[in-house]
Amino acid sequence: MLFVYLVDIVYNINSTYKLTTSARLKCAIYARVSTRDKQETLNQLDQLREFCQRQDWLVVAEYIDHETGSVPSRVEFQKMLLHASQRKFDVLLFWALDRLTREGTLATLQYLERLTSYQVGYKSFTEPYLDSCGTFKDVVVSLLATMAKQERIRMGERVRAGLQHARRQGKQLGRPPLRRLTSEEVAKVRRERARTKAPFRELARKYKVSVWTAHKLCARRT
Repeated sequence: MLFVYLVDIVYNINSTYKLTTSARLKCAIYARVSTRDKQETLNQLDQLREFCQRQDWLVVAEYIDHETGSVPSRVEFQKMLLHASQRKFDVLLFWALDRLTREGTLATLQYLERLTSYQVGYKSFTEPYLDSCGTFKDVVVSLLATMAKQERIRMGERVRAGLQHARRQGKQLGRPPLRRLTSEEVAKVRRERARTKAPFRELARKYKVSVWTAHKLCARRT
């Protein structure tokens, strides 16, 4: 409810103003489209292009993916992020936030933070409150950054609670060792490390343990 209330404030403030600039903004369009309904896809792209025309934004790139939005490894999505980091456009326009990504709240907010760090604005066509290009863009950016921070805190709390629950049930946490060395093998690893100064990676490969295990064995006093 707090989010809805704050969003309402930002939207009402933002709708009162219009971005003015002497130079045309370079705009990129991102669309994640459905192969099942091509007409709907075309309609959405047409409306995004028309919106750019009305805003006098120069469309310099269009990034269109056909993959699911639940994975980050979308080719055009990654290309868009790369070009944003290179400042090839000033603002990213998308149909709706769930068209940008479906990876969850934290990942979504982190993508928006990432665009902000590149000094690239963003605007959702169907969600007017998601607009970092207006006069009150600092309010929008700050609000979303705060939400991202709170989501990271909540996620950390959930992880810690899960670990505590697993410990109470007696479950072993962490990656199990590749193999357990005998006391003779442990002594051999330590002697070899002391004598040859062999890298831990080499010892790990030779004795079929992890690099961390090799390091821990050699660091531990007998």
